[in-house]
Amino acid sequence: MSIRLRRAYDPPADDDGYRVLVDRLWPRGRARDALRLDQWIPDLGPSHELRRWFGHDPTRWPEFQTRYRVELAEPQRSALLDALAGRARSGPVTLVYGARDEEHNQARVLAAEIERRLGAARG
Repeated sequence: MSIRLRRAYDPPADDDGYRVLVDRLWPRGRARDALRLDQWIPDLGPSHELRRWFGHDPTRWPEFQTRYRVELAEPQRSALLDALAGRARSGPVTLVYGARDEEHNQARVLAAEIERRLGAARG
C-alpha cells in the first residue's frame, strides 16, 4: 500500500517514505526533529468546528467522515490531496497524526480519499 499511517508519538520507520503531518494543530510535546517530517499540511486537518464537534467520539465517526469529506471536496483541499496522491504514485507516503484512537481519526479518511484518487487514476 502506498499510503501508510503513523501516530506522531510513535518512532519514525526507515521505510516510511515521504512523511506528512496532517493535523491542523502541532502534536503536543513533540519536537520537530523527532517527527522527521517532510511536510506539514495543516489545511488538510478537519476544521476547528468539525474537530470540536467530533471530539474523538467513536459514536460520531460515521457522521464525522461524511462532514470531513465535504470539507475535503473544497478546491484547495482537493488540490492538496491530488498532490499527495501524485507523490504516492512514486513511493510510500506516511500520514502522521496525533490522535490516540488509531481507528477513528482524520488520517484514516485522508488515506481512503488518496487511495480512491489513486484507484481512479489507474482505472
